[in-house]
Amino acid sequence: MNDQIRNPKVRVISSEGKQIGILSSREALSLAEEENLDLVEISPNSDPPVCKVMDFGKYKYELSKKEKMVKKKQHVIHIKEIRMRPSIEEHDFDFKVKNARKFIEQGNKVKINVLFRGRELAHKEFGDQLMKRVEEELGDIARVENKPKLEGRSMVLFLVKK
Repeated sequence: MNDQIRNPKVRVISSEGKQIGILSSREALSLAEEENLDLVEISPNSDPPVCKVMDFGKYKYELSKKEKMVKKKQHVIHIKEIRMRPSIEEHDFDFKVKNARKFIEQGNKVKINVLFRGRELAHKEFGDQLMKRVEEELGDIARVENKPKLEGRSMVLFLVKK
């Protein structure tokens, strides 16, 4: 019993991937040293624990390479915000819609924010009209994620790519 605590049994997998069997940890370590490789614990929670004979440095390098490839392939969606006022001029409106179109084509979400100042808040219908115009202009490439809603002194609309 005391010998088993000091020298526990482990299931060993060779460097080629073949199962060798259940050996004592000392035997498994000497087997790995004969091949000039490391003994790596793969599954510590199983009974007995599973260990594999491999080059640990090479294993860590390949894992980091895989992680980099996964990060490279994923695309993070950012929220781009466009601020407008209810009394926006035509050229400014066209310019901001053009930027929103560019952001949506890049795959980002766009948050259209109409800011009201002072007495403009009494005429929320101008903000509604502006939001409808934005929806019509960008309707070919974007869809409305949620309806325009008033939050304090600003009206907010989210657009995402179709």
